[in-house]
Order: sequence, then structure tokens, then C-alpha cells
Amino acid sequence: MKLPGPDHVLSPRTGLTREHWVATADDLLAAAWRYASPDQAFLDLPGRPSRSGVRSDGLEGYARTFLAAAFRTAHGEDPHHWLERYAAGLAAGTAGEWPAIFDVGQPMVESASVALGLRLTKPWLWDVLPEAVQDRAEAWLREALRRVPAANNWYFFPYTVASFLESAGRGDDETRRAKARAMELLQGWYVGDGWYSDGDGRAFDHYNGWALHLYPALDAHLDGRPVTTHLREHLENFPLLFGADGAPVYFGRSLTYRFAAAAAVALGAVTGETPLSPGHSRQLISRTLRYFLDRGSLSGGLLSLGWHGPHEASLQVYSGPASPYWASKAFVCLLAGPDHPLWTEREEDADEDRTLALPGPGFLIQRHNGVTRLHNHGSDHVRPFEGEYATEDDPLYSRFAYSTASGPTARHNVSDNHISLVVRGDHSVRRRIHPLGARDNWAASWHRPVFDAHQPTVPGLRIESVTAVWDDQELRIHRVIGAPPGTRAELTGWATDPRSPLAGVRGWTGSELRTAPQGTAFVATAKVPVLTAEVEGTVTLAAVAVLHGSVAEADWDARVDEILRLTLDA
Repeated sequence: MKLPGPDHVLSPRTGLTREHWVATADDLLAAAWRYASPDQAFLDLPGRPSRSGVRSDGLEGYARTFLAAAFRTAHGEDPHHWLERYAAGLAAGTAGEWPAIFDVGQPMVESASVALGLRLTKPWLWDVLPEAVQDRAEAWLREALRRVPAANNWYFFPYTVASFLESAGRGDDETRRAKARAMELLQGWYVGDGWYSDGDGRAFDHYNGWALHLYPALDAHLDGRPVTTHLREHLENFPLLFGADGAPVYFGRSLTYRFAAAAAVALGAVTGETPLSPGHSRQLISRTLRYFLDRGSLSGGLLSLGWHGPHEASLQVYSGPASPYWASKAFVCLLAGPDHPLWTEREEDADEDRTLALPGPGFLIQRHNGVTRLHNHGSDHVRPFEGEYATEDDPLYSRFAYSTASGPTARHNVSDNHISLVVRGDHSVRRRIHPLGARDNWAASWHRPVFDAHQPTVPGLRIESVTAVWDDQELRIHRVIGAPPGTRAELTGWATDPRSPLAGVRGWTGSELRTAPQGTAFVATAKVPVLTAEVEGTVTLAAVAVLHGSVAEADWDARVDEILRLTLDA
């Protein structure tokens, strides 16, 4: 990628300015458009197809890059004539080339990017289309209002389609109902501190910023209405979820969207709904962009399916070759024009190390020496109707800790940051998480260990867990309740190379080191420390873990009693 030279006067930390963001958008678009279909309705990027098939993937390539082009040209500057290409593609796609929108189908997802792109570029694209093309586009988009979304952030896809139709003078009762339904659901998903669950249940991850805040807050801003999504509250704590190097915390699904994680910060600056100064906001978003550009996220000019470079374990079955281009959401920053304070004020270095408990989502955020750890006692991505049953763990939600400098191990490898009970040879997984509280320097939860299909649960068996932190030290306490005779407990620490320490404090009798051959998104192979113990009935186990450091000298056994009095024994 060919970017302008760095400007270390205006941007002393990153060297990036608005011109660098514009150049990045242009380069990403130029690379992607090499794979356009002759009628320009599809961008068929190379790579393994998603479960939705190659036609849907080609539509995804069109729609998600269109979002980047729309943010790039939203002030009327289009020196590369991107909008001419997207106009041609829209005409061909809505003439029958694009797959129809259907219930819980990928075309519904892409309809939101098409609609938002049309709204942002309305004077230069939509308004000059022939009326017949406008009518066809409306007919295709309107199906998003009539089909059933997935029971989560997907309700903001018909919301966004409805918002565009209203801005184009084509609103009606159908568009109003779609918007009202999404906002009604959003209010019910709010848990405090700017955090929404991604649907009923407890799914808290990056979708909070790049979807649940982005769509309604941007709609309000474009309409000149007040933003009502608690965006300001979210940005009070959200910057802690980035490392000093710009890395977002590696947690939750769809991580191949990469620097889209910074979209909420940019959105706050654009809308004014932020506690962050313009210089701090620019430093955060530019560090995140630079983090990925400097670490091999591009392959042949295209965003690869992965994290740094290609990484299969980072993906979901719905991920296709164009999926990473939801990173386009970060270019919402370009809605701030060249004279906006986001770009004219000098970058501010506002990094701070601190610990923050968020009882709503059940998070304990620990930032030390520029690395953030997220201790998860509340986000499980289990839908209400799914109960406790699971045949395997979900590495992106089930682990007790995540960070900006490490990733979880892949399925079928040893699970990092996990406690497992082994009963008759079967290892348990952590499925539904029941929060017990989060305050000061601790967070607590309990879960029912779940085994394979032949023995989903053991009657009366549960694990209560607490994480308490000091500086870079993590005290992990687990109270096993109702363990049958012959049960073995296994606790694992951070998956790194070289290994990070995990030291037993109470109850653990054995230790070993296991290899995760698939590694993580950060290392090719990982070493995972493991503590073991035979348990029966009710047993309290405790250990100290450290990521990239050493265990401090302290009376850890006394701290166990102190934390238990504050939490599980309270």
C-alpha cells in the first residue's frame, strides 16, 4: 500500500492524517475492483467461499467495498470515479443479478451496506439514476423490511434500509415499523455503561460498537437528531479495550473485520457524542489502522481472511472472501471533513493503565504496560433457547481471559485460560455464564460444566469462579461444587510462546506444559501451562497467572481468603 509520508508534527504517535485514511480507502478499493464482474454487480474476491455461496459472496464484495467508497466520497470528492462503478453495479444487480433477500439470509446483511452507501452519496449517485433503476433498487431493498432477520444486531439491517428509503422520500408505515422495532429491541438489550447485548441473552463483544451503536447513532446524526444510543457512555470505557500498539482485544466473533473495531471511536468524534478529545480519538483510530497495516493484514492488496495475516481459526462459517471488508466501517471517520477537529487537532497520547469492572456485561478490564486483558465473567453468546447443552467449547467466548497481545487456542487444541473437569474421560466446557458481580478489581460468575452428548451434565456439579487483579497479576479462584469421585480438574493459563507463568496457590497438585499445534492468531504454535488436581465434593482451587511477566512475591493464600469474603462467601 502506497501511503503519503508520515506527518509527525500533527500526528506524533502514528504519523497518520486524514490523507492517509483517504489513500488507504482508495488503495483497498483499487485492489478489490480488479475482481469485478463485467457488469460490475459483483466483486468476486479470491478465497474459500462462505456457506452462502459465491453469488452471495460477490454481492458482499460489492456492498462492503461500496461502504468504504461512500465514506470516502461523502463530501463529493470522487477523483477515481468510484461512484460511477457502483452505479453501474447497482443497475445490473437490481435487474436480476443479485440474489434475493430472504429470511435470515446473507443478502439482508449486505442490503444495509448498499442502503447506507446510497444514503451517504445520494446527490451524486441516487439522484442521477434513471427512475426505473431507482424503482428496482427500492424493490430489492424493501424485501429486507419483509423478511425475518437473525435475532440480534441484524434488526438494524432493515432499520438502515428503512432510513435510506425515508431519506429518499420513499418512507411509509413499513419503514417506520422497521425502525421502531429495532429501537424497541435495542432498549431491551441495554445493560449499562454503554453496553448492549447482541440479541437476547448475554453476547457482548465488538458488535456493540460496530453495529448496535453505529447504525442508529449514524442515522440520528445524518437526520440531525440527538444520538440516543449511550455512545458517550460506551466511549468512557471502550478505549481501554485497545492496547498501546492499537490492537483491539481479541474477543468475540467476526474478528476478521479488524480495524472496524475502531468505528465507534470515529463515530463519537463525527457525531460529537464522545468524552474523548479529537486528538485522542484520532490517535486511537489511526493506531488501530496502522496496527493491521503493519502486520500483514493485506495479501495482494486485499484484506485477508484472518487477523494479522490469514488465520482460519479466526473465522466463522459465514465468513467469505469479502467479509473482511466490513473493516470499511472504520472509514466513518471520513464523514469528518478536512477542517474537522478530528483531523486538525494534534494527536494526544492519552494511554493509561488501570483496572475497570463493568458489572453489566460482566467484564473485568485490566490494562498494564499498554496491554489490555479482558476477564470474561458475563459474555457467552448462548441464545436463550439453547440451554446449557454444547458438544464443544466456543474459543471466542468461553475462555476466562482474552487480551490485545494474545489469542485463544483453536478448537480441538488444548483450551487456554480455562478450567475443565474430567469425568470418566470426558472434558467439560464452559457454556452458559451466570454473572455473580463485578466491582473494583474483581469479577465473578458460575457455570455448569457441560460434557459430550452422552453425558451433557452431572447432577449438582457447578463451578464458581472469581478473577481478581493487581497490576499485571491475576488471581484465579475456582470453587468446584459437587464433583463426583474420580474427577480431575485442569486449569490452563495464557497461550503464548514462550510460555506465560501459571502458579498454583491452593489445591493444585500437578503441573505440565502442553502444546497447541494450531497456535493462535498471534503465534504459529503456542505453549499452554496446565495445573491439575484430583477433586471430590466441594473444593477451592486457586492460582496466579501472568501474561508476559513473572509471578510477584505476595501472600497469595491470604488474598484468596480476602477475595472469597468479598465475593463467593458474601
